[in-house]
Amino acid sequence: MQQTIQADKGWRIWWQLTRPHTLTAAFAPVFLGTMISLTYGKGSLNTTLFLAMLIASLLIQMATNMFNEYYDYKRGLDTEKSVGIGGAIVRNGVKPKTVLNIAFTLYGISILIGVYICMQTSWWLAVVGIISMLIGYYYTGGPYPIAYTPFGELVSGVVMGMLLILIAFYIQTGTVTMDAVLLSIPSMLLVAAIMMSNNIRDLEGDKKSGRKTLAILVGRPAAITILMLFFLISYVWIIALIIIGQVTPWAFLVLLSVRKPYKAIVTFRKHTKPLHVMPAMKETAVTNTVFGLLLGIAILLGYIS
Repeated sequence: MQQTIQADKGWRIWWQLTRPHTLTAAFAPVFLGTMISLTYGKGSLNTTLFLAMLIASLLIQMATNMFNEYYDYKRGLDTEKSVGIGGAIVRNGVKPKTVLNIAFTLYGISILIGVYICMQTSWWLAVVGIISMLIGYYYTGGPYPIAYTPFGELVSGVVMGMLLILIAFYIQTGTVTMDAVLLSIPSMLLVAAIMMSNNIRDLEGDKKSGRKTLAILVGRPAAITILMLFFLISYVWIIALIIIGQVTPWAFLVLLSVRKPYKAIVTFRKHTKPLHVMPAMKETAVTNTVFGLLLGIAILLGYIS
């Protein structure tokens, strides 16, 4: 019985180490990009390539989270009092080297999957993939981590939002269209919103550690306003695309998710302590997921109707 409890606790620790609430940032764009591809050309779906792309993206996101865990520990940012599911090394006794090795292993598996995808499509994707993986590593690794600069939201939004959609679209169609680019803009903003919400929560701690995030540079009230604009522009963007006929009216389905960002902004405005704003971070991540899924479903409904 005791062994069962310990095994269950062990799995929970490793699962938390992947920071599962962030994995939707990898799933939703791949799903959306694949759905957009249905409206182009032959309108068929290569399920194997879709699954390969999805698994590789999730593995890279997990590895990036583990790099973040490792380097936050090495720089002394994580303590036993840290808020959130990070800090497995300091709270649960996981060996730092083990975390780093697993992260590189996940990268290795994703590279093998990437080779398969390139063999089926184009080797130019290898260049894009390598650049994305380097960005994932240097987001918190290296001497000048991207996450410690004002460009964290921009870089994560472009790579984990827009780029994933365009790659998922490309492996199905062999090209990238302006329609795909336009439909990737909200995903880019919502992934950036996830990073911004994290930086708003950690603002005071990051300031003490010497980080220069966008939230620190503009101040908490302005950072919350920027977060609100990320949300607002995402919804207005889709409505505008519907009005000009660029996307099916089914896309109004994304409005079903609007309560999530509203609750996030209200919580950030009302509370300042990291523990109290955790629900706002969750609402932000859920917004990205639900928005992407609803838009993907809307495009699918428009395609089959």
